[in-house]
Parts: sequence; C-alpha cells; structure tokens
Amino acid sequence: MIDEKIKQKIKLVKKGDQSAFEDIVEFYQNKVFAICYRMVGNQHEAEDIAQEAFLRAYINIQSFDENRKFSTWLYRITTNLTIDRIRKKKPDYYLDAEIKGTDGLDLYSQIPAEQALPEEEVESLEMQSVIQQEIMQLPEKYRSIIALRFLDELSLKEISEILALPVGTVKTRVHRGREALRKRLRDV
Repeated sequence: MIDEKIKQKIKLVKKGDQSAFEDIVEFYQNKVFAICYRMVGNQHEAEDIAQEAFLRAYINIQSFDENRKFSTWLYRITTNLTIDRIRKKKPDYYLDAEIKGTDGLDLYSQIPAEQALPEEEVESLEMQSVIQQEIMQLPEKYRSIIALRFLDELSLKEISEILALPVGTVKTRVHRGREALRKRLRDV
C-alpha cells in the first residue's frame, strides 16, 4: 500500500511536481538519516550526506525503474554516498593513541564524563555507544552491512540490492562482520 503511494508520487515527480518529491523526502528522511548516522557516527555529517542523497535521487529520478522498490534505490544512493565520504575522510588521530609525554594516557581519558543519569539508562547508553564505536572500527565492507542488517533491520535481499552484491556475499559478510564485532565486544 505504501509502495503504491510512493510509486504514484514518483510518477508525479517525473512529470515535474516538486511537491510530490517533498512528500517522498518527508516519508524517508528519518530512515536515510539513520543509515548515514550509523555509518559515519556524526550528526552534522549524516545530515549533509542525507541531504545530498535526496538531491541525487531527485536529479536522477528519471532513471529510476518503477518496477523496482524505490526504498532500495534510495538506500543504495545513500549507502554509496556514505561509503564515498568515509573513504575520503581518514582520521588524523585515534582516541586510543597514547598522548606523548604521559604515562599511558590516551585521548579517551580526555573526554569529559557524561551527566549522571539513572543507572539503567547510563548502562544502556554506554553499551549503545560502545557498540556504535566498535561498528565504526570494523572494516568498511562489514560496517555498512552490519549497520543495514542489525541497526536498520533490512533483509539480506534488500541489502543485496542496495549494495549490488549477491545475497551469498551479503550472508558471508554479515556472518564475518558479526564475528568480528563479537570479538571486539568480548571484553565488554
């Protein structure tokens, strides 16, 4: 039902109706932002990438095949843009690098403590943060798949279509990415 409404909106956009695209953006903006944020871990950068993804989708809407699922097409644009941004941006520092002139202190020790929250919320937030950090440390080919599979809860088939990979490759990378994440989280 929703897919049919989206298809109708796309037909209107292809005929030049910009307001129909605004409806599409409104419907998908949270999901697109979430994909970006989970891959880059920075709100402002995720917002920029999400905006660029919608701009690319609008510019290339004529090439969209209406026999396919629009969300898959849009998420593929989003994921590709995010991966491109990650590749271009290499970190110039690492939080676990030792600070020169100190006895084993690293940049983690310089991060201000969070405000005190009820104990359960703190534990939950810390765990989410640790998991997000560990996902960010995974190799790129696993990071995007883990984010799409477990954070965005997409099916293997949808991930396959978004990343233009065979389902078998997606399954393998989900397994290997999950194992790599499990190893990284072993001490948590």
